[in-house]
Amino acid sequence: QIQLVESGGGLVQAGGSLTLSCTTSGRTFSSYAMGWFRQAPGKEREFVAAIIWTGGSTNYADSVKGRFTISRDNSKNTVYLQMNSLKPEDTAAYYCAADPDVVRLRRGRPPYWGQGTQVTVSS
Repeated sequence: QIQLVESGGGLVQAGGSLTLSCTTSGRTFSSYAMGWFRQAPGKEREFVAAIIWTGGSTNYADSVKGRFTISRDNSKNTVYLQMNSLKPEDTAAYYCAADPDVVRLRRGRPPYWGQGTQVTVSS
């Protein structure tokens, strides 16, 4: 079992930045691919970014490419999502996820999820 706890959400003006963190406990963090998803009110949860266990490969949704950066620190069991140039349409609950299978993770079916952290971007 692996537990995920997100932090760093909040209210920010359009054009601003936020950094989300997800700290894990339980099984070996470094063996898992990690990802971020988001869900806006009335919409389905969508993939945002993923990073493999070595940190050597990352993937992003087209909507955040060039603005968001995912990274991980295996020594701290933590994955980050640096969000720059935020837009009102980035407003959503952001969820951290873990999966030993990065393909399954990107398809939105990881076995482990955090509880979510709210990001609100005002115009």
